[in-house]
Amino acid sequence: MAYAGEDRLYVPTDQLAAVQKYSGGETPRLSRMGGSDWAKTRGKVRQAVAAVAEHVVSLHRERALVSGHPFAADTPWQQEMEGSFPFEETPDQITAINQIKTDMEAVSPMDRLVFGDVGFGKTEVAIRAAFKAVMGGKQVAVLCPTTLLAQQHFKTFQERVDGYPIEVAMLSRFLTAKGRKEVVAKLKTGEVDLVIGTHALLAEAVAFKNLGLLVVDEEQRFGVAAKDAIRRASLGVDVLTLTATPIPRTLEMALTGIRQVSQLKTAPGDRRPILTYVGPYDSQSVSAAIRRELLREGQVFYVHNRVRSIDMAVAKLRKLVPNARIAVAHGKMSEGQLEQVMLDFWSGEFDVLVATTIIESGLDLPTVNTLIVERADMLGLAQLHQLRGRVGRSNKRAYAYMFHPEERVLTETAHKRLQAIGEATELGAGFQVAQKDLEIRGAGSILGETQSGHIAAVGFDLYVKLVSEAVSELQGLPMQRPAVSEVRIELPIDAHLPADYIDDQLARLEAYRKLAVAESAADVDEMEQEWRERFGELPQEAEALIGIARLRTEAVRIGLGEVLALRNEVRLGPVDLSASQEVRLQRLAKRAVLNPQEGRIFLPMPRSNVVANLIGFMQQMWPVESAPNSAGSRSE
Repeated sequence: MAYAGEDRLYVPTDQLAAVQKYSGGETPRLSRMGGSDWAKTRGKVRQAVAAVAEHVVSLHRERALVSGHPFAADTPWQQEMEGSFPFEETPDQITAINQIKTDMEAVSPMDRLVFGDVGFGKTEVAIRAAFKAVMGGKQVAVLCPTTLLAQQHFKTFQERVDGYPIEVAMLSRFLTAKGRKEVVAKLKTGEVDLVIGTHALLAEAVAFKNLGLLVVDEEQRFGVAAKDAIRRASLGVDVLTLTATPIPRTLEMALTGIRQVSQLKTAPGDRRPILTYVGPYDSQSVSAAIRRELLREGQVFYVHNRVRSIDMAVAKLRKLVPNARIAVAHGKMSEGQLEQVMLDFWSGEFDVLVATTIIESGLDLPTVNTLIVERADMLGLAQLHQLRGRVGRSNKRAYAYMFHPEERVLTETAHKRLQAIGEATELGAGFQVAQKDLEIRGAGSILGETQSGHIAAVGFDLYVKLVSEAVSELQGLPMQRPAVSEVRIELPIDAHLPADYIDDQLARLEAYRKLAVAESAADVDEMEQEWRERFGELPQEAEALIGIARLRTEAVRIGLGEVLALRNEVRLGPVDLSASQEVRLQRLAKRAVLNPQEGRIFLPMPRSNVVANLIGFMQQMWPVESAPNSAGSRSE
């Protein structure tokens, strides 16, 4: 570890649990070793997060004072509708659905965040919650950020509840003024059970007869004013929020335990990772990518995020791929034009859709399996991940090209975003992307004010821990402390992970860290099995390291603080033995010496298998069935 000046502190591998990766700023300010700077910094951050915690707890109290509607258990129709789902639910989907139903059946209003990668089944989770609410006699509102997403959700919800007495309506700019007025009137009288709409749902003129559930899709797309309106509308109402890449503030709240969270991490069985290319724009690569997609009778999204020059982009593409049928879509088109273009593209009348980022939310077109983003350096990380999620929604291999101008120098932030999107290509990378976005942009404040300075000062992990501790303290909950005690172990044994066994330095450090936080022999066994599966049979040095970890867990169980080799003997302590334990000690090790004043046991150094012999001695001296911390107890 580096400190200000030239100071360095070398941390033993068995204490790596005390070290965390820093995230939250570019160049953290280093403190002097042994100085008071770090303590002062932590003190200032504690004062700052106290205000955040106070606000959070007051919101919890305010929400607790309002009773929600406890829904009844599932009806036969609920089971029938869920049984008609044409796909097999993933384990994460089943868990999330059960958690939501439990929340809905409770008296307190639900406030649950469901996040998972695009195409991982969030919509089906929302459909089942909505159906349960309607069966309970309540109305449901599904809030979407764009008209295109609202249109698609409208069709999806309609298809899933077809055949049941549920009136589904849509409220967006696709409707005429007369149509919108009619939907608003039916919401007020209760004739509409389930409405799907855009920001129009938040208008003051919209009133519900008996709203019971609010579903917010893609929360990160709504501004501050819209979110304030959501909070006002959701008082006493169950709220279900869906997102693929939670914005940093939402992620921060989830990680500190402020919101209930369900994560969909399991990909559908036939889903494949999207091959992602990040680099300078190359017209030959664009041409080849489109031609390859056309050869397999697929379709292409081409993102050009400037309306004024989108026609020039279309002309350039026509020269590159003359035989491709190209359409254009952007937000400044009339409702009728935009809807018609999307329907024509969906029906296969066009091969390439040149569009702005209007396509980023929710569109489900399984035939589109190539994405080309012309100026990826101008878009946010969450946007890039959302756009990439528009392809790869079938069992075909999908490709995403994230280009930036060759002649321009990227800003540091743009470079980080592109690097992150290029690295996060595995299935279920949405959470990883959100965490990276949090590192790049800072978490912001739950209050809506900037907290990036405090995060930069102590790092995001410690900041979240401080917020969580402050919230727990205000709520009167027990503080969460590290479960693993510190044990000093010094034995003449070569125990480490050789570089030729785990060649990646970061992977090696992570392996050390995970072993250092193991709390039981079972945890150590699990780590050993993981190493064997990932890196092969353990070399002698790694076997010794596993043995040291087992010895440490035994010492923690007993309550020992040190296991030290001293010439020809081993010192264990602190201990406070009862009379019967002293007798047991002499029976197990006749040459052992007990120093009751210092609370130390001195054992002869085993001639071989040092670690195994010490573990065996500890288990016989302090059997597993004994009470914890028995080394320090004089009870018989």
